[in-house]
Amino acid sequence: MSFTKWRLAIAALVIAPGMAAAADLPAAPPVATAPATYAPPASDWTVTVGIEPRAVPAFPGAADTRLGFTFLPLFSIRKAGTPAPYFGPRDSFGFSLIDAGPLKIGPAFQLIWKRDSSSYSELYGLHDVDYALQAGGFIEFWPVPWLRLRGEVRQGFGGETGVTADGFLDAVIPFGQFRWSAGPRVTAQTANATSPYFSITAGEAAAANALQPGLGTLTAYTAGGGLYSYGAGTQLEYFFNQQWSAHAFVEYQRLTDSAANSPLVTQRGSPNQFMAGIGAVYSFDMHPLW
Repeated sequence: MSFTKWRLAIAALVIAPGMAAAADLPAAPPVATAPATYAPPASDWTVTVGIEPRAVPAFPGAADTRLGFTFLPLFSIRKAGTPAPYFGPRDSFGFSLIDAGPLKIGPAFQLIWKRDSSSYSELYGLHDVDYALQAGGFIEFWPVPWLRLRGEVRQGFGGETGVTADGFLDAVIPFGQFRWSAGPRVTAQTANATSPYFSITAGEAAAANALQPGLGTLTAYTAGGGLYSYGAGTQLEYFFNQQWSAHAFVEYQRLTDSAANSPLVTQRGSPNQFMAGIGAVYSFDMHPLW
């Protein structure tokens, strides 16, 4: 056998076992490929944010010509795919811890603006009242799909330390891209919630009369608890699309009992309290990070 033939034979002996061993190995897994399009995870929540400018009484008991202006941030969160919930203009900030369809229960919070006696001539000589945070809970019941009954009870901290209870009844009627609502309201307060804004000491009365002799004469007065006000309100909402909506509202309160009988109201203010506002909100879906 020639040298060339020997080399071919040796090569065959070396390569053949390798080829046989390679034939026994499992096939390599296919190379992964990216999907044709990216499919994001389904949204779990719909978040709504917005802002609401309001015209409000300059201070509790102010005349209807004495108005203050404020901006209220709006925020809510709900399960994705559910309709936009209804919120009344006087509802406190809160969320449902218990949501049993027509029955909802949860916490309620409300910030009460401070009263600065140097801001308005009617208050010169009277004491200031600091900001107050009211914290409590709400219960909401829909006996039929178009009627809402809501009650709130809140404890004050800060400028006032009493208890406030609100009751609202609203007919909520959608038509086309609009949703209209209206109904009565009633509020009761304990003395510690009413007194900081409507009580007047003898010294304050003397100072106020001296500083503003042209206004109604104030006398010493101690405000108590009981029925604070009754009234009514209405709101109209317009839904441009699934993301954007706008609304406008008017609320009226008639002060009564101890609050209405305060000399600050009878001499320098009014028991008629009006509030009006407009607002816009934007909703978007999101998937939680956890």
